[in-house]
Amino acid sequence: RANDRSFNLSHGYANNAIRTSKYSIFTFLPLNLFEQFRRLANAYFLFLLILQLIPQISSLSWFTTAVPLVFVLSISAVKDANDDINRHKCDRQVNNRKVDVLMDGQLKNEKWMNVQVGDIVKLENNEFVTADLLLLSSSEPLNLVYVETAELDGETNLKVKQALTATGELEDNIEALAAFNGEVRCEPPNNRLDKFKGTLTMNDDIYALDNDKMLLRGCTLRNTEWCFGLVIFGGPDTKLMQNSGKSVFKRTSIDHLMNILVLCIFGFLGFMCAIMAILNAFWEASEGSLFTVFLPREAGIDAHLSSFLTFWSYVIILNTVVPISLYVSMEVIRLGNSFFINWDRKMYYPKNDTPAQARTTTLSEELGQIKYIFSDKTGTLTQNIMTFNKCSINGKAYGDLYDFSGQRVEITERVDFSWNNLADPKFSFHDHSLVEMVRSGNPETQEFFRLLSLCHTVMPEEKKEGELNYQAQSPDEGALVTAARNFGFVFRSRTPETITVIEMGKQVIYKLLAVLDFNNVRKRMSVIVRGPEGKLTLYCKGADTIILERLDPSCNKLMKLTTNHLNEYAGDGLRTLALAYKDLDESYMKDWTQRHHEASIAMEEREEKLDELYEEIEKDMMLLGATAVEDKLQDGVPQTIEQLAKADIKIWVLTGDKQETAENIGYSCNMLREEMKDVFFVSANTVAFALEKNLRLELLRTACMCQTVICCRVTPLQKAQVVQLVKKYKQAVTLAIGDGANDVSMIKAAHIGVGISGQEGMQAVLSSDFSFAQFRYLQRLLLVHGRWSYIRMCKFLGYFFYKNFTFTLMHFWYAFFCGFSAQTVYDEWFITFYNTIYTALPVLGLSLFEQDVNDRWSLQHPQLYTPGQKNQYFNKKAFVRCVMHSCYSSLILFFIPWASMHDTVRDDGKDIADYQSFALLAQTCLLIVVFAQLFLDTYYWTAINQLFVWASIAVYFAITFTMYSSGMFLIFTSAFPFTGTARNSLNQPNVWLTIFLSSLLCVLPVVAFRFILIQLRPTINDEVRAKARKEALPAPAPRRTLKKRITRRSGYAFSHSQGYGALVMSQKFLLKGHMRRLALFDHRDSPMVQNQPQHYRTITEESESQSP
Repeated sequence: RANDRSFNLSHGYANNAIRTSKYSIFTFLPLNLFEQFRRLANAYFLFLLILQLIPQISSLSWFTTAVPLVFVLSISAVKDANDDINRHKCDRQVNNRKVDVLMDGQLKNEKWMNVQVGDIVKLENNEFVTADLLLLSSSEPLNLVYVETAELDGETNLKVKQALTATGELEDNIEALAAFNGEVRCEPPNNRLDKFKGTLTMNDDIYALDNDKMLLRGCTLRNTEWCFGLVIFGGPDTKLMQNSGKSVFKRTSIDHLMNILVLCIFGFLGFMCAIMAILNAFWEASEGSLFTVFLPREAGIDAHLSSFLTFWSYVIILNTVVPISLYVSMEVIRLGNSFFINWDRKMYYPKNDTPAQARTTTLSEELGQIKYIFSDKTGTLTQNIMTFNKCSINGKAYGDLYDFSGQRVEITERVDFSWNNLADPKFSFHDHSLVEMVRSGNPETQEFFRLLSLCHTVMPEEKKEGELNYQAQSPDEGALVTAARNFGFVFRSRTPETITVIEMGKQVIYKLLAVLDFNNVRKRMSVIVRGPEGKLTLYCKGADTIILERLDPSCNKLMKLTTNHLNEYAGDGLRTLALAYKDLDESYMKDWTQRHHEASIAMEEREEKLDELYEEIEKDMMLLGATAVEDKLQDGVPQTIEQLAKADIKIWVLTGDKQETAENIGYSCNMLREEMKDVFFVSANTVAFALEKNLRLELLRTACMCQTVICCRVTPLQKAQVVQLVKKYKQAVTLAIGDGANDVSMIKAAHIGVGISGQEGMQAVLSSDFSFAQFRYLQRLLLVHGRWSYIRMCKFLGYFFYKNFTFTLMHFWYAFFCGFSAQTVYDEWFITFYNTIYTALPVLGLSLFEQDVNDRWSLQHPQLYTPGQKNQYFNKKAFVRCVMHSCYSSLILFFIPWASMHDTVRDDGKDIADYQSFALLAQTCLLIVVFAQLFLDTYYWTAINQLFVWASIAVYFAITFTMYSSGMFLIFTSAFPFTGTARNSLNQPNVWLTIFLSSLLCVLPVVAFRFILIQLRPTINDEVRAKARKEALPAPAPRRTLKKRITRRSGYAFSHSQGYGALVMSQKFLLKGHMRRLALFDHRDSPMVQNQPQHYRTITEESESQSP
């Protein structure tokens, strides 16, 4: 109920505050810890920490696990908190916006979050719509408002909304609005952007409400001085928020694989510990009693209890199979790869000063495994800018120039329109012959442009003499009317009864008798006008396939020529329209007008009767020609799609546009080609039916059988549902890319969300994982950064598991020589420093800088991307191979040093066969071998890699000699028991020979295996690397001209809405002519203005922009 807060609060309606954040101050700690302990490894380390607090089984101090665990959890918590703080800031920014609310009989400036359902709010030009509102009244004639819905559906052309006449009479009368007490009954909150059903009860009268009377949150008011609206839905109930989707915690496929592998490692660890415990029980029973003389057991501990305690002791000692540093290193690698994306100058867009940005640091390697890309169309593939490119008039094509041999030539000199004072200086055309035909008075050419200047629903505004602004409902119409303007037929003004055109410098006023409006079935529109001489003419433009069916038989020859031109234009990916006219008889027109009036007031079958009349009069027309308008693609879109297709990435287009428009763009951007047999177009109704009727698998199966899939007229939520369908049943990594708020649900639903910072606001960017300014940068993001990130992470994991399994399994072999007593084979300090100091930097160097081939070769050979899609570099088989390799290496590294040290003496005859000397030799052999393996795994060496490796080796020997020195022993006797061991062992030749032999036996089989594998079964990576070694860098791929389509052409070019024709014919239209009407784009700093071509820039603006 309007203006009744107490009544509305009793129904528990949602307020207007929104929340996109995940945590609050009170829920952050428990929720964040819960999310982090969902990682099995973190839960495992917590369990280890508990075990280490039990002195009977712990041979290591509790803080060796507690400190790194707290460190890892803290880093992740700080990162998550920072992300959520940014969300809170965005929420506060939106919730604290101000709007005028009618309260206690006066307008008060309130925050958005304080607005309630039932409040009446006042909006002014260029303001965002506060909530989902029922439009009550506006400053415009007929209570119209113009809204831009880019944040909702991605379309930048203006939409028209109209209030009820009953509420429109309230105007801006505050007293009348405060007394308004209408009640609205409507459907519950839902995500359907194009549907609304409700009724308004006002003064005992009931009025039907539909979507045309609603202003949805996310829209922007344009060209309307003010309007009043009644809040119907607020905050989370608005259609924008209903379509926004839920924020989900995204994890990579590597993370999911790691969880599985950690479970397997736990099983492997438990198996090893169980073997140790059983063997300890046998050893204690058979041999242990012999040692009790000098190593007595504690009271109450027998062989069985000793075996039980040994099991848990080995759990602690062998826990390094999953070291906690693994997860710290993974986060550092992902962070580094994110910085590389941010710093990439080749993904920087200087025009808008927009760099690429990795908005999340946890998904970089997932970019190397993408199988499906779901893309928006408008603003993502295209610039949403229409330009008049070519035309065919009376069988002659204009727009291209040909040399004497008949070859098309590039045209650089623009046509000079200085002869036309009202021409738009930004308009660009290159065929001078068309201007010559117009100026020479050619009747067909002039009639062609006369039609373009008359047959449309564009609204003009002329603040000053010669300063024209066109309010075009669709950018197509703006392009065509602007073209007519430049060629001498300037649409100057209109009233409900007349259209004023400046024809070659002379003012001509046409009487507008009827507008035969567009709809999706007719696919055409017509106007009937009476010229100054009294001549009646019908002008019609529409889909070429529709117009050509309604021509007079005398046009057959001209139709064939025009059809050839239409095919050629369609081959260039242009949006085509056919133009025709018909001279009407006075008596027939009088009769038709009477029947038209009767049909327009009929209460039953009104639409059908009008359609019959339209069909009757729109036949036997005379063909004038055809237009070709280009919906400009973003630079590099066809080449990018072609490259991604070569990488075996499937691209699905999910768009709110109709099929013809989407099909046209599909051909333009190389997604559709003539030779394709399996192309799947699916509409929103089909998607909704399939998802609701449990036919989703059939829908998916059909779509996956096709080479290209384009979903048309889909809502934001349906986009997300299609993405989730593929995610769930195809088990493939998905990426969604878009630039508007209508793409947010899709971006959140996909594994990877990419936002394009374009003309449609920043909603998509704010919800995305990665963002940049142009679609073409997606190629580099995936084929270069994504592939490198995936390779780096896989190499890191393979190498990390190798070095740690090798490290840990040597404890296993040593157990057979220490009575399974859980004694460590290494010095305790080596155990502490192995993962944190000795091997940390070299493996990070490998994981941050590794490249199998450089970026040029990566882009030259997109097939290099396919192994990532198949998860070939690191999977369960690769993990098993890694474990087997570690088993072999650990056997060599344990038994070769053991055999060489057994009963060995120094050169001077002194004994060297002791535990400490063996421990030093074993750990030195281990370190040298893991570094040798690192050398074999590294393809791309940098100065940083070299520094990390050699510095780590130097640090190892420096620390070893320092800690094993007599001075450290004297200062900290209990902490450094290995006094003199380094001096005693490392000066012996047989020790170094043992190190060399162990290293050779570990490395040689790996080198031999890889050599044989490359010779017998080379991969695409091996072939490209071999090619790269022999050849110079490949040149950047040239931009190739796309093949033309020969036979297929678009069905229709308009992005037009039904019903606008009736508005321009209304007798009440423009009654407020003296009221200030705002320019279509009067906010000069808008990026929409800066990126528009010739259509909406005025002469004055152009001259100002060119002045110094």
